[in-house]
Amino acid sequence: MPNKPAVTKAVIPAAGLGTRFLPATKAIPKEMLPVVDKPAIQYVVEEAVAAGLRDILMVIGRAKGALEDHFDRAPDLEQALKAKGDDERLARIWEPAELAAVHYTRQSTPRGLGHAVLCAAHHVGNVPFAVLLGDDFIHPGDLLLQRMIEVREQFGGSVVALMQVDSDQVSQYGAAAIEPTGTDGVVTVHDLVEKPAPADAPSNWIIIGRYVCDPAVFPVLESTPPGRGNEIQLTDALKTLAQMPASEGGGVRGVQFRGRRFDTGNPVDYLRTIVQFALERRDVAPEFLPWLRKYLDDLS
Repeated sequence: MPNKPAVTKAVIPAAGLGTRFLPATKAIPKEMLPVVDKPAIQYVVEEAVAAGLRDILMVIGRAKGALEDHFDRAPDLEQALKAKGDDERLARIWEPAELAAVHYTRQSTPRGLGHAVLCAAHHVGNVPFAVLLGDDFIHPGDLLLQRMIEVREQFGGSVVALMQVDSDQVSQYGAAAIEPTGTDGVVTVHDLVEKPAPADAPSNWIIIGRYVCDPAVFPVLESTPPGRGNEIQLTDALKTLAQMPASEGGGVRGVQFRGRRFDTGNPVDYLRTIVQFALERRDVAPEFLPWLRKYLDDLS
């Protein structure tokens, strides 16, 4: 196949209101809720950077200034830590500002994920790009995004991440109609259905919050009418791309992911994420794990 532009840019939609975490998110963006001692959004940015994407656009809404502050320098705090000689914490607050070139654009009204991606058109331009949802991240040891970029380089078009779930869960996601490509773990996506009833789902392989999109998605989104929830759905645009010829930027492949995904967008999964990451931390687990075991023993 002809040479295709490299994927170097990432778009992170982060304009959601976080209503499932009220009242905590009344004044704090849900993406800034900590996983142990690091906000969830930083894991997402680190995931993009690990895949070689250092040009990042966050699509934000009102009252999201804390996101911009987190990925900026903090002179007063830096000076206070320097005065204390606390080099370890100083390095940790420098880290977010040095990860990547992070840019911001405003989604003035919450009109859906498809509209949030469309807000990135001017920044992205006519090149492929990744989309990473701001409250959904992959374990650093599972190189999903890198694999998706490789699949884009091999096949062209757009690439979605798929996970297999029980049939009673498909109604919470977009489900894909798929067939094998001949490459292990990579499928061709023929159709997508947003939040189908279990009986109407084309499969139990659902889309999770990672995408590599051909720039052809932008004109498709511009002509995509509001769908489920009266919002512009990225799933609907990808469905159109799946049926377009490759010469026009069409075609959608799916990477079947069987690794570790963390959804910090709802309270129960958020708590699971905190516990799992705490147990992986050498500086936390030795004290936390015995307490957790005793606590669970006392409950039984």
